[in-house]
Amino acid sequence: MKNVKELYLYVKRGDFMIGIIGAMEEEVAVLKEEMNVQEVVKAASMDFYKGVLCGRDVVVVRSGVGKVNAAICAQLLVDRFGVEILINTGIAGSLDAQIDIGDIVISTDSLHHDMDATLFGDPLGQVPRMDTLAFPADQRLVELAVLANQEANPDIHTFTGRVVSGDQFISSAEVKDRLVKQFHAKCTEMEGAGIAHAAYLNKISYVIIRAISDKADNSATMDYPVFERQAIAHSVRLVKNLLPRI
Repeated sequence: MKNVKELYLYVKRGDFMIGIIGAMEEEVAVLKEEMNVQEVVKAASMDFYKGVLCGRDVVVVRSGVGKVNAAICAQLLVDRFGVEILINTGIAGSLDAQIDIGDIVISTDSLHHDMDATLFGDPLGQVPRMDTLAFPADQRLVELAVLANQEANPDIHTFTGRVVSGDQFISSAEVKDRLVKQFHAKCTEMEGAGIAHAAYLNKISYVIIRAISDKADNSATMDYPVFERQAIAHSVRLVKNLLPRI
Protein backbone atom coordinates (compact mmCIF):
# COMPACT_ATOMS: atom_id res chain seq x y z
CA MET A 1 0.00 0.00 0.00
CA LYS A 2 1.45 3.37 -1.03
CA ASN A 3 1.57 6.14 1.54
CA VAL A 4 -0.32 9.40 0.96
CA LYS A 5 2.69 11.21 -0.51
CA GLU A 6 3.41 8.38 -2.94
CA LEU A 7 -0.23 8.28 -4.00
CA TYR A 8 -0.22 12.03 -4.57
CA LEU A 9 2.88 11.91 -6.77
CA TYR A 10 1.87 8.80 -8.70
CA VAL A 11 -0.01 8.81 -11.99
CA LYS A 12 -1.26 5.48 -13.25
CA ARG A 13 -2.35 4.61 -16.74
CA GLY A 14 -5.89 3.38 -17.14
CA ASP A 15 -9.46 4.60 -16.87
CA PHE A 16 -9.63 7.89 -14.99
CA MET A 17 -11.02 11.35 -15.54
CA ILE A 18 -8.76 14.30 -16.39
CA GLY A 19 -9.82 17.88 -15.71
CA ILE A 20 -8.48 20.55 -18.07
CA ILE A 21 -8.88 24.09 -16.73
CA GLY A 22 -8.26 26.80 -19.32
CA ALA A 23 -7.80 30.47 -18.66
CA MET A 24 -8.90 31.81 -22.05
CA GLU A 25 -12.31 31.22 -23.60
CA GLU A 26 -10.72 30.98 -27.06
CA GLU A 27 -8.42 28.21 -25.83
CA VAL A 28 -11.29 26.26 -24.27
CA ALA A 29 -13.33 26.74 -27.46
CA VAL A 30 -10.62 25.05 -29.56
CA LEU A 31 -10.42 22.10 -27.16
CA LYS A 32 -14.22 21.75 -27.23
CA GLU A 33 -14.14 21.61 -31.03
CA GLU A 34 -11.48 18.89 -30.92
CA MET A 35 -13.27 16.68 -28.36
CA ASN A 36 -16.30 14.44 -28.51
CA VAL A 37 -18.58 16.29 -26.07
CA GLN A 38 -20.98 13.94 -24.31
CA GLU A 39 -22.42 16.21 -21.63
CA VAL A 40 -22.43 19.86 -20.57
CA VAL A 41 -22.89 20.56 -16.87
CA LYS A 42 -23.48 24.06 -15.52
CA ALA A 43 -22.30 24.75 -11.97
CA ALA A 44 -21.13 27.86 -10.11
CA SER A 45 -21.59 29.93 -13.30
CA MET A 46 -19.15 27.67 -15.18
CA ASP A 47 -19.77 25.32 -18.10
CA PHE A 48 -18.12 21.89 -17.75
CA TYR A 49 -17.74 19.97 -21.02
CA LYS A 50 -17.42 16.23 -20.40
CA GLY A 51 -16.30 13.91 -23.16
CA VAL A 52 -13.34 12.30 -24.91
CA LEU A 53 -10.24 14.05 -26.23
CA CYS A 54 -7.29 12.21 -27.76
CA GLY A 55 -8.62 8.94 -26.38
CA ARG A 56 -8.88 10.18 -22.80
CA ASP A 57 -11.93 10.89 -20.65
CA VAL A 58 -11.80 14.61 -19.91
CA VAL A 59 -13.76 17.54 -18.57
CA VAL A 60 -12.84 20.90 -20.10
CA VAL A 61 -13.78 24.16 -18.38
CA ARG A 62 -12.84 27.83 -18.19
CA SER A 63 -12.44 28.81 -14.55
CA GLY A 64 -12.48 32.59 -14.70
CA VAL A 65 -9.83 34.90 -13.28
CA GLY A 66 -8.28 34.61 -9.83
CA LYS A 67 -7.40 31.95 -7.27
CA VAL A 68 -10.87 31.68 -5.74
CA ASN A 69 -12.53 31.00 -9.10
CA ALA A 70 -9.79 28.50 -9.93
CA ALA A 71 -10.07 26.66 -6.61
CA ILE A 72 -13.87 26.45 -6.84
CA CYS A 73 -13.51 25.10 -10.37
CA ALA A 74 -10.97 22.49 -9.29
CA GLN A 75 -13.11 21.34 -6.36
CA LEU A 76 -16.17 20.98 -8.60
CA LEU A 77 -14.12 18.85 -10.98
CA VAL A 78 -13.26 16.56 -8.07
CA ASP A 79 -16.72 16.46 -6.48
CA ARG A 80 -18.92 16.34 -9.59
CA PHE A 81 -16.72 14.40 -12.01
CA GLY A 82 -14.24 12.48 -9.87
CA VAL A 83 -11.18 13.79 -11.70
CA GLU A 84 -7.85 12.33 -10.62
CA ILE A 85 -5.61 14.64 -12.66
CA LEU A 86 -5.82 18.42 -13.14
CA ILE A 87 -4.12 20.18 -16.05
CA ASN A 88 -4.19 23.96 -15.91
CA THR A 89 -3.23 26.03 -18.94
CA GLY A 90 -3.00 29.78 -19.44
CA ILE A 91 -0.59 32.70 -19.52
CA ALA A 92 1.91 34.14 -17.04
CA GLY A 93 4.55 36.81 -16.55
CA SER A 94 8.18 35.71 -16.65
CA LEU A 95 10.32 36.09 -13.52
CA ASP A 96 13.48 34.74 -15.15
CA ALA A 97 15.54 36.71 -17.67
CA GLN A 98 16.15 33.54 -19.68
CA ILE A 99 12.41 32.96 -20.19
CA ASP A 100 11.08 35.04 -23.08
CA ILE A 101 7.63 35.91 -24.33
CA GLY A 102 6.10 32.86 -26.01
CA ASP A 103 8.12 30.30 -24.03
CA ILE A 104 6.39 27.63 -21.92
CA VAL A 105 6.82 27.14 -18.17
CA ILE A 106 5.71 23.87 -16.56
CA SER A 107 5.28 23.86 -12.80
CA THR A 108 7.36 21.81 -10.40
CA ASP A 109 5.35 23.34 -7.56
CA SER A 110 3.16 26.35 -6.83
CA LEU A 111 2.41 28.69 -3.94
CA HIS A 112 0.41 31.78 -2.98
CA HIS A 113 2.80 34.74 -3.19
CA ASP A 114 0.20 37.08 -1.65
CA MET A 115 -0.43 34.97 1.48
CA ASP A 116 1.07 36.92 4.37
CA ALA A 117 0.76 35.63 7.94
CA THR A 118 4.27 36.69 8.89
CA LEU A 119 2.86 38.51 11.93
CA PHE A 120 2.20 35.06 13.42
CA GLY A 121 5.63 33.71 12.57
CA ASP A 122 4.81 31.99 9.29
CA PRO A 123 7.07 32.55 6.26
CA LEU A 124 5.67 34.66 3.43
CA GLY A 125 3.50 32.47 1.20
CA GLN A 126 2.70 29.95 3.93
CA VAL A 127 -0.99 29.17 4.46
CA PRO A 128 -1.31 29.06 8.26
CA ARG A 129 -1.60 25.58 9.80
CA MET A 130 -0.86 23.78 6.53
CA ASP A 131 1.99 21.29 6.43
CA THR A 132 3.57 22.68 3.27
CA LEU A 133 4.65 26.05 1.89
CA ALA A 134 4.43 25.02 -1.76
CA PHE A 135 2.16 22.45 -3.40
CA PRO A 136 4.24 19.92 -5.40
CA ALA A 137 3.15 19.10 -8.94
CA ASP A 138 3.13 15.50 -10.09
CA GLN A 139 6.70 14.75 -11.14
CA ARG A 140 5.71 12.31 -13.87
CA LEU A 141 3.15 14.74 -15.28
CA VAL A 142 5.83 17.44 -15.39
CA GLU A 143 8.21 15.16 -17.27
CA LEU A 144 5.49 14.11 -19.72
CA ALA A 145 4.45 17.74 -20.30
CA VAL A 146 8.06 18.70 -21.06
CA LEU A 147 8.35 15.90 -23.61
CA ALA A 148 4.96 16.77 -25.09
CA ASN A 149 5.87 20.44 -25.57
CA GLN A 150 9.28 19.65 -27.04
CA GLU A 151 7.61 17.43 -29.61
CA ALA A 152 4.49 19.52 -30.26
CA ASN A 153 6.17 22.96 -30.24
CA PRO A 154 9.85 22.52 -31.14
CA ASP A 155 10.11 26.19 -32.09
CA ILE A 156 9.73 27.44 -28.48
CA HIS A 157 11.68 26.84 -25.27
CA THR A 158 10.39 24.75 -22.37
CA PHE A 159 11.23 25.57 -18.74
CA THR A 160 10.30 23.94 -15.45
CA GLY A 161 10.12 25.54 -12.04
CA ARG A 162 8.00 27.20 -9.40
CA VAL A 163 4.82 29.03 -10.41
CA VAL A 164 3.62 31.66 -7.93
CA SER A 165 0.07 33.03 -7.89
CA GLY A 166 -1.64 36.07 -6.44
CA ASP A 167 -4.81 38.04 -6.97
CA GLN A 168 -2.94 40.90 -8.58
CA PHE A 169 -1.40 41.69 -11.95
CA ILE A 170 2.35 42.15 -11.54
CA SER A 171 3.68 45.07 -13.58
CA SER A 172 6.26 46.53 -11.20
CA ALA A 173 9.95 45.65 -11.50
CA GLU A 174 10.23 46.10 -7.73
CA VAL A 175 7.52 43.53 -7.01
CA LYS A 176 8.98 41.19 -9.62
CA ASP A 177 12.39 41.37 -7.95
CA ARG A 178 10.79 40.59 -4.58
CA LEU A 179 9.04 37.50 -5.96
CA VAL A 180 12.28 36.25 -7.46
CA LYS A 181 14.28 36.88 -4.28
CA GLN A 182 11.64 35.49 -1.91
CA PHE A 183 10.35 32.49 -3.85
CA HIS A 184 12.88 31.72 -6.64
CA ALA A 185 9.93 31.40 -9.01
CA LYS A 186 9.98 31.11 -12.80
CA CYS A 187 6.70 32.89 -13.49
CA THR A 188 3.72 34.58 -11.86
CA GLU A 189 0.00 34.42 -12.62
CA MET A 190 -3.39 34.51 -10.90
CA GLU A 191 -4.91 31.00 -10.76
CA GLY A 192 -2.40 28.15 -10.54
CA ALA A 193 -1.85 28.04 -6.77
CA GLY A 194 -5.60 27.84 -6.18
CA ILE A 195 -5.75 24.74 -8.36
CA ALA A 196 -2.58 23.30 -6.82
CA HIS A 197 -3.98 23.93 -3.33
CA ALA A 198 -7.20 22.07 -4.18
CA ALA A 199 -5.24 19.20 -5.73
CA TYR A 200 -3.07 18.90 -2.62
CA LEU A 201 -6.04 18.79 -0.24
CA ASN A 202 -7.80 16.21 -2.41
CA LYS A 203 -4.59 14.16 -2.86
CA ILE A 204 -4.79 14.17 -6.65
CA SER A 205 -2.22 15.00 -9.32
CA TYR A 206 -1.84 18.32 -11.09
CA VAL A 207 0.42 20.27 -13.42
CA ILE A 208 0.35 23.94 -14.44
CA ILE A 209 1.32 24.88 -17.99
CA ARG A 210 1.90 28.56 -18.72
CA ALA A 211 2.73 30.48 -21.90
CA ILE A 212 4.74 33.59 -21.11
CA SER A 213 2.91 36.78 -22.15
CA ASP A 214 5.16 39.42 -20.59
CA LYS A 215 8.15 40.04 -18.36
CA ALA A 216 6.01 41.00 -15.33
CA ASP A 217 7.64 44.45 -15.34
CA ASN A 218 5.67 46.39 -17.98
CA SER A 219 8.34 45.83 -20.64
CA ALA A 220 6.38 43.59 -23.01
CA THR A 221 6.89 44.35 -26.70
CA MET A 222 4.87 41.67 -28.54
CA ASP A 223 1.44 42.69 -29.80
CA TYR A 224 -0.96 40.92 -27.42
CA PRO A 225 -3.52 39.67 -30.01
CA VAL A 226 -0.62 38.10 -31.93
CA PHE A 227 0.72 36.51 -28.75
CA GLU A 228 -2.73 35.24 -27.77
CA ARG A 229 -3.20 33.41 -31.08
CA GLN A 230 0.24 31.85 -30.79
CA ALA A 231 -0.24 30.91 -27.12
CA ILE A 232 -3.57 29.20 -27.82
CA ALA A 233 -2.07 27.21 -30.71
CA HIS A 234 0.93 26.16 -28.61
CA SER A 235 -1.23 25.24 -25.62
CA VAL A 236 -3.71 23.16 -27.61
CA ARG A 237 -0.93 21.28 -29.40
CA LEU A 238 0.81 20.61 -26.08
CA VAL A 239 -2.34 19.30 -24.38
CA LYS A 240 -3.23 17.07 -27.33
CA ASN A 241 0.28 15.64 -27.34
CA LEU A 242 0.29 15.19 -23.55
CA LEU A 243 -3.03 13.38 -23.09
CA PRO A 244 -2.10 10.10 -24.89
CA ARG A 245 1.09 9.93 -22.79
CA ILE A 246 -0.74 9.92 -19.46
